[in-house]
Amino acid sequence: MSRTIVISVDQLSRPQPGGIASYVRGLLRGLHELAIPEDVVALGPRAALEHLAYEGPQARVPGPDALTPLLWRRRPVGVPPNASVVHATSMAGPFDGAPRQTAALHDLLWRDEPTATTPRGARFHERRLQLLLARPDIRLLTSSPLLPDRLVALGVSPERIFPIRLGVDSGVEAAPADVTRAMLHAAGVVGPFTLHAGTREPRKNTQRLVEAHARARRSHPELGPLVFVGPQGWGETATGDAVVLGPVARDRLLGLYREATVVAYVPRAEGFGLPPVEALRAGTRVVASVTCPSIATNAEVVRVDPLDVEAISDGLTRALNLSTDLLARDRRRASVADLTWRNSALDHLAAWR
Repeated sequence: MSRTIVISVDQLSRPQPGGIASYVRGLLRGLHELAIPEDVVALGPRAALEHLAYEGPQARVPGPDALTPLLWRRRPVGVPPNASVVHATSMAGPFDGAPRQTAALHDLLWRDEPTATTPRGARFHERRLQLLLARPDIRLLTSSPLLPDRLVALGVSPERIFPIRLGVDSGVEAAPADVTRAMLHAAGVVGPFTLHAGTREPRKNTQRLVEAHARARRSHPELGPLVFVGPQGWGETATGDAVVLGPVARDRLLGLYREATVVAYVPRAEGFGLPPVEALRAGTRVVASVTCPSIATNAEVVRVDPLDVEAISDGLTRALNLSTDLLARDRRRASVADLTWRNSALDHLAAWR
């Protein structure tokens, strides 16, 4: 008898769905690629399901979208009665409704970086963490290689923890070079440029990056202007004289990664960090902070102290000295070759056994 795997997609109804939305879409894509015999049901409020545009089976949570996390705290609202596995992709839940319960725990950013969320958001995440700590029946799937040890220190049995890989293969082709350059030209960017991709919020350290880039560019004009791409998140951010493109379509983003002189990603705190990995997949030179788990052991990245403007500036300069020939670009791509959504799906299936 085939199992029914239920995956929450509630994050897609949020104004800034962030990296969890990429995770949700990627996981569903990876499971589809594997052609598993199980039924995979997307569970969420109306708006999330509409944004997901998932062609597989769906289960809608009744009531206003904003009430979904509150409802799931008390009972598995919307979970099909035949569910074999319920996987919560965020701290919202649900955490009941099937014989096998799993939850993705991406980070502890509300503890590590006070500006990562609002005070209300921090309280919400802390309450849900305490709920998960008190539920030995729930398996915890962790994407950050730094998180398992921290969970064990909090009293979680190692047998409950299942490391998972994330993916950077979106199934979308990068926009052609002429399309990417036309988009940049429309924003006043002609020639080389330094790229930062991601939601703009205080923990992403934009102010120090702007200052460091300005310092490095004075002696190395080949860095070009600093370009920010991605939505504005919670909190004020300073972008100085950088070019802000805002959100762009996925194919345009991939084109920007490919065409960038350097991709710089230097958050003060980070749960995983997909942008530098996506840049590596494009073969581009990367500067990233030592706080970024996704590239913690990647020798192809120039790693810097995010709290030191001079270190970031020096990192940008050092990145310029790295080769851009075909061999070097292939080496960067190879360094993240195992980070595919198919492999991520395999990791999840192992946790759902």
